[in-house]
Amino acid sequence: MIIKTIKLNLFAVLLAYSFNTYAFESSFKYNSDTLLLLSSAIIALALPYLLFVIYKLRRSRRQLRLSEKRLKSTVEGSGDTLWDWNIKTGEVIRINDKYMMNSPTIMGFPPNKGLIHPQDIPHVEHLLKKHFAEQSVFFEATYRVKDTFGKWHWVLDRGKVIEKDANLAPLRMTGTVRDISQLKSTEERLNLFAKCVESFTDALAIYDKNFKLVDINPSFLTLFGGMREQYLNKDFNLPGYDTSYVENIIDVVRQTEHIQQEIKLRNNERVLLPIEISIDEIKNEQNQITNYVVVYSDLTERKKAESQLHNLSNRDRTTSLPNRNLFFTNLHKLVQQDAHHALLVFDLDNFKKINDSLGHQLGDSLLAKLAMRLNKLTRENDVFYRLGGDEFALVMSNTNDLHVITRTAKQFLAAISTPFKMAGHELAITSSVGIVLFPEDGNTPEVLLKNADTAMYHAKKKGNSYLFFNDTMNRQAVKRLQIENLMRFGLKEDHFEVYYQPKMNIRTGKLTGMEALVRFITPKKGIISPGVFIPIAEETGQIIDIGEVVLNKACRDVKKWLDDGLFNGRVAVNLSAKQFSLPDLTSRIDIILQKNALPSYFLELEITEGTVMDDPNEAINIMRSLSARGIHLAMDDFGTGYSSLAYLKQFPLNTLKVDKAFIDDMKNERGRNMVDSIVTIAHNLDLHVVAEGVEQAHQIDILKTLNCETVQGYYYSKPLSKDEFTEFLKQQQSKATPSLISSKKSNVASIS
Repeated sequence: MIIKTIKLNLFAVLLAYSFNTYAFESSFKYNSDTLLLLSSAIIALALPYLLFVIYKLRRSRRQLRLSEKRLKSTVEGSGDTLWDWNIKTGEVIRINDKYMMNSPTIMGFPPNKGLIHPQDIPHVEHLLKKHFAEQSVFFEATYRVKDTFGKWHWVLDRGKVIEKDANLAPLRMTGTVRDISQLKSTEERLNLFAKCVESFTDALAIYDKNFKLVDINPSFLTLFGGMREQYLNKDFNLPGYDTSYVENIIDVVRQTEHIQQEIKLRNNERVLLPIEISIDEIKNEQNQITNYVVVYSDLTERKKAESQLHNLSNRDRTTSLPNRNLFFTNLHKLVQQDAHHALLVFDLDNFKKINDSLGHQLGDSLLAKLAMRLNKLTRENDVFYRLGGDEFALVMSNTNDLHVITRTAKQFLAAISTPFKMAGHELAITSSVGIVLFPEDGNTPEVLLKNADTAMYHAKKKGNSYLFFNDTMNRQAVKRLQIENLMRFGLKEDHFEVYYQPKMNIRTGKLTGMEALVRFITPKKGIISPGVFIPIAEETGQIIDIGEVVLNKACRDVKKWLDDGLFNGRVAVNLSAKQFSLPDLTSRIDIILQKNALPSYFLELEITEGTVMDDPNEAINIMRSLSARGIHLAMDDFGTGYSSLAYLKQFPLNTLKVDKAFIDDMKNERGRNMVDSIVTIAHNLDLHVVAEGVEQAHQIDILKTLNCETVQGYYYSKPLSKDEFTEFLKQQQSKATPSLISSKKSNVASIS
């Protein structure tokens, strides 16, 4: 435009100059001096104007370059790409192109089609065609393009047709492209959050900074019902609660930024539900409060789950009674309240036999029926618990009345002993009950239960009875615990020794064998009587380890005497009931024999009558397995329990031992007849007979007349230590007739 103006001005000057020249030539007849003067004047007048025009031209050019620079800076600063598309030729000029400046122009529709994501091409084509058809004022599309590194970017492309041909077909189109990847990511994130809020199972409400409702999610309407519009712009409230309560919650939130509280609200069906409300404040980037979010969580299912979990952790599955966990919890409460109460602990006698013989399923059914029967006998404030296994407890609150407690104990014992008819069986069980009183017998649940167990342990000795706890029981319990600890330490430190009592041929007086007897010799307490520690070891199971120590040492000593040529008989070792019931008994014995290189012929195992009669059929199988290894078997204490001659003839025995009680009773005819009967039975079954506990000469004479082959007792020798027995063997070997060892009784009891 500026250039056109300059040209027009120059044209006007030249035209004026030509016209004036002609005029002068006509008037003055081509006066050369005048013309020269006139030309000079014209040039002098035109030169300043030309200089002014040139100045304006240069200034315009500078302004144009500055304008272009500003435009370029603006485009670069905006990050947008400017494009100019020649639709006819397909050429696209791009300015500030960050992604495709190095890419050649690709012909086609839309332009640069190869750089657009394949899934977005139909959308872009549709919008372009719509704009070409003048159905939209502007072309505007969001799509993905690939940069020179192969990475996809979201862009916003806007443009407009600016030139058309005579037929109104588009010829030229310009526009801009903006990278909106971050905006798109934010949009997707917001959409995700919006969907999360909408699909949130808990009811959610958004309030402004003044606690007026702005929006709610669908779960809010599901929980409380109604339409969205009826809640909007309403103040925060909790139906059923006072305004002061609601205001207090708002105050707490404004002070602490958060509150969580359990309340009761009615749902859309007017059912009162446990609801947990959680309120949090929302702040903007300037740390100003803009909104509050309130979440309403229905706790109904959680409460049900908690109740079920509570039952699982505090109820016994078999009997549905409160369990040991709840027992201690409730007993702690009673103790803290300093409330008088009584604790009765029940233990079923010989319940294990029912489980072992009839199966655990029937045993569990029996416990369930028993629990139902006994629970009916409790008072309103009493609670009946199953502590585990066959142990139960009754807590009688607010009473120390001995008459009431005793009557309840008797009722329970009578109910327990009443037979149960189950699966074709009539099951009769008995129980033992230990009773303690709070606070007299203990001031903590643990002490009360321990003392009740102690009283129950003593009641067991009487059978189907109850006992109140007393100090004597406690002293005995403490002593028992001390013995347990001593045995545990003694096994570790090798304080168990083996003593040997000779078995003598009653006719020749020669040694035929010996019995290995355990002795517990402690460094500080000295010798502890077998009558004291063996019953405790049987109950605790420590007898298994003790028995293995005795068997191992006996085999070791006998092997040494055999090798030295001092002995050629058998050593008898007692086998406890717990050892006999071990599933790997035979393999354990095999290992000990192999370890000591002792042939099985030199070992005899003594088994008590009560042990084999617990389960005779199983006992026969075990005894046959032992006998097949060449081990001799002897039955100890025959006639002191519930003997069965029918089973006796089936047992693969080699020896029958006559108990000391029968030997002591031979001073009268009836006693002699009893021993005679036992010896006769044994001989009829082709069994060898050993009389134990023989202490007097007249007993020897009687036993000779009864044809008893072997005797054992203080008449010949007390139990001897390993070294003492070695000397005894040497004396036996050096004398043609065995000398009698002093029959003076030792202060150590012989326990077979």
